[in-house]
Amino acid sequence: MASLLTIDVALREILGRVSPLASEAVSIESAAGRVLARDARAAVDLPPFPSSAMDGFAVRAADTPGSLVVVDRIAAGRPASRELGDGEAMAIATGGVVPAGADAVIPIEYVVQHDNSIEIDNRTEAGAHVRPRGGDLGAGDVVVPAGTLLRTAEIGALAAAGLGEVECAVRPRAAVVTTGTELRRPGAPLEPGQIYEANGVMLAAALASAGAAVVPPASAADDEPAHRAALERGLEADVLVTSGGVSVGPHDLVRKIEAELGVTEVFWKVAMKPGKPLSFGVRGKTLVFGLPGNPVSALVCFELFVRPTLLALQGARTPGPVLGIAHDRACRGRGRARACRARRGRARRRHDGQLSAASLEAGDVSVADGAEACTMSRS
Repeated sequence: MASLLTIDVALREILGRVSPLASEAVSIESAAGRVLARDARAAVDLPPFPSSAMDGFAVRAADTPGSLVVVDRIAAGRPASRELGDGEAMAIATGGVVPAGADAVIPIEYVVQHDNSIEIDNRTEAGAHVRPRGGDLGAGDVVVPAGTLLRTAEIGALAAAGLGEVECAVRPRAAVVTTGTELRRPGAPLEPGQIYEANGVMLAAALASAGAAVVPPASAADDEPAHRAALERGLEADVLVTSGGVSVGPHDLVRKIEAELGVTEVFWKVAMKPGKPLSFGVRGKTLVFGLPGNPVSALVCFELFVRPTLLALQGARTPGPVLGIAHDRACRGRGRARACRARRGRARRRHDGQLSAASLEAGDVSVADGAEACTMSRS
């Protein structure tokens, strides 16, 4: 009997068969959750003009301390109408354009205001509270590098840099097929022996969260014609994910029908628990994952193998999976990886020499027996 693949070897087998997809222009409003295909470069200097970092008064540092005449009031988006002269000050709001002739901003709380003048008791240094033009980024600088998964912070940075659209990887097309005569659509009445189909909805949501364009899930009864019809449709996608039917029972038909449809099986079974019966194969450019029917097993396999594959298809620099630290002795398996609960955090060595985690964030992990590090699902 052939030895089972480790998680790392199985992941290498999968990712070695991934070819990144093409790219397309995507509006910045629609780019959240997409993977950047090319470096995104600033369209303008940021900030595009010298701007005030405080509410206060634009002044010449050489005129401080002293009494200055207030000659204008500058709001954000409404620059001064003229240059600042000697002995003058201009009231300015945060984000306002620092006028020509001024080289500092003194916060409003550091002055004494009269009708049309201010008193400044202390000397102000040139450059104080002024954000220089291009101080954050220069036009043409890389704002976000290629291969980055665009989240809220990146979207904000791209918009601030003047980019209306960016080049992103095309979304992988993904199909889900669940198997089992006993499955019924959630919300439908149940008859004796039936259960609600949860894996298809769960996996479709997981696929979408990894950037895939998901075909509505299909469910196949436990007979060959139903399996063949559902799998033939699913194989038209970039990624096909099945749930159930990959073990050795009489109704486990997925691998048999896939082979008849031209799928070359790369491996079956991985040294991990839950998730041991995982299968992976290819047909042309379609990547085919056979996940177990148990919901926990299916989700663990998805996070360890399917999500990294989808991110790699989109050209992500670090497709994962994320590493965490195991801290629960009960997680130890018997020669294979075992899923458990752990927390993201810094590793600390206990008095007995074992590693533990300074807990920061809970998550599902898979940890090998005796290992000090483990694989963790993305948050």
